[in-house]
Amino acid sequence: MLTQSLRDPFADRWSGPAPLEAKSRGRALRPRPSLADRLRRSLMQLTAGHGAVLCHEERAWASITFSGTRHEIVLEFSGPEAVAAGEELIERLPEHEFAIPGQLVADASITKVDHRFGAIERLEVTCVLLLLEEG
Repeated sequence: MLTQSLRDPFADRWSGPAPLEAKSRGRALRPRPSLADRLRRSLMQLTAGHGAVLCHEERAWASITFSGTRHEIVLEFSGPEAVAAGEELIERLPEHEFAIPGQLVADASITKVDHRFGAIERLEVTCVLLLLEEG
């Protein structure tokens, strides 16, 4: 088996400060979570981690006085315990206080619910959230 070491061709020419990777002291750098990531994480906390995101669409939104984004998220819940968490989401979402830095959730609603019974109970919930930039 041939193993080849990958080497930076510009490493010998670099005379500036140490690269950012060297400053992290052996820790891998993680990208900063996006607004969509934070919103999905908040929804997953609200469902106690029982849901799965099937689709997430984000669109810019603006009025004369406000700007922000509109998010449509489809979540799936499979099995009795997960479906119970999904039903709780349906009940709690419109009144839930989100804590997303720099954003205000102006509206959160459920626009579609598909509840299927059978060998495995399944619930599909479509949420629409309107986020406004603070400041």
